[in-house]
Amino acid sequence: MVSIRDIARMASVSPASVSRILNHDQSFSINEETRKRVIDIANQMHYSKDASKKGPRFNHDSMQIGLILRHSRESELNDPYFHEIHRGIELEAARWRMRVITPFGMKDKAKEWQTLNDFGAIIMVGEMTNEGVEMVKKVNDNVILVDSYSEHPGVDVIKTDFSEKTQEILDLLYENGHRKIAFIGGYNSVVRPDGSVLRDNHEVRAVNYRNWMKLHDLQDGINVKIGRWSAEDGMTLAKEILQGNDRPTAIIVASDPMAMGVYKAISNFGLTIPDDISVVSFDDVEMNQYLVPSLSSVRMEAREMGKMAVKLARDRMIEPSGMPMQLICASKLMIRESVKNIKPQFTIQVQHLSD
Repeated sequence: MVSIRDIARMASVSPASVSRILNHDQSFSINEETRKRVIDIANQMHYSKDASKKGPRFNHDSMQIGLILRHSRESELNDPYFHEIHRGIELEAARWRMRVITPFGMKDKAKEWQTLNDFGAIIMVGEMTNEGVEMVKKVNDNVILVDSYSEHPGVDVIKTDFSEKTQEILDLLYENGHRKIAFIGGYNSVVRPDGSVLRDNHEVRAVNYRNWMKLHDLQDGINVKIGRWSAEDGMTLAKEILQGNDRPTAIIVASDPMAMGVYKAISNFGLTIPDDISVVSFDDVEMNQYLVPSLSSVRMEAREMGKMAVKLARDRMIEPSGMPMQLICASKLMIRESVKNIKPQFTIQVQHLSD
């Protein structure tokens, strides 16, 4: 059951303060807002003096977070971005002494939707159709979506600024003289309620690449290759690009695992990075700085996204009503050795005239 220490952590006050508030200590001077917050949390968490004296903490369902993932544990290990989001959720939940339970996965065919009513909040990582989100919301109103870019009114959403970062990469390449820019990415996948997956080429980075190229009158040079989010497909798609007649001077890759394959394909063609082709990616995993040349990549603190999801879940448990939040997490473009300025370098020669 919930203990005084648990309530203190949730309310950001000391355990002694919680004890005196719940015991209605008239001599204890504290502002009414804090007093009300402690009492509201205790009521919301079904705190009981007698029950809290023995037994494991957080047995009550209202303190549990239901976690619904698009990725399986196995596939998640090969995707540093989603792995870090999941890790952040686990760490932050542990900090608040909350349990995280996975009732089912997005891709599971059989789903016990009604069991979601047993949780204080539901965190969904990845895209699900509006129908699927509504089915969750029907049984649990505290829904937090992570890495979701579709329109889902009435729920909290945490997403990246990858659309803006794609434009920032393209602006940088353009300033450095690149006009023949290709894009390699993965399928955008949205899961239906029955577990089947809808795949298309409209992933947020690919969409912004196409739009940027059109706005800069480079539509004839649009070169998009989409496949699975793997090093193998990164290598295959890069090979297709390099076999073309009009080889790009730069390639944007939507994930570091795919970029590993792109590096291999460029090497197999006897080309070098960045002298022949510049490469920029997303994820910025630790190994990037050890590649030769070191890979330029967009760093997103994915673990912090997971932590933020738990904080939102906690707030919804304490105070279920309130305006839905949309949080856009800022990333950082880390420029390293894989990008080259190909603008012509002009030198001015000064001739000294003698008398």
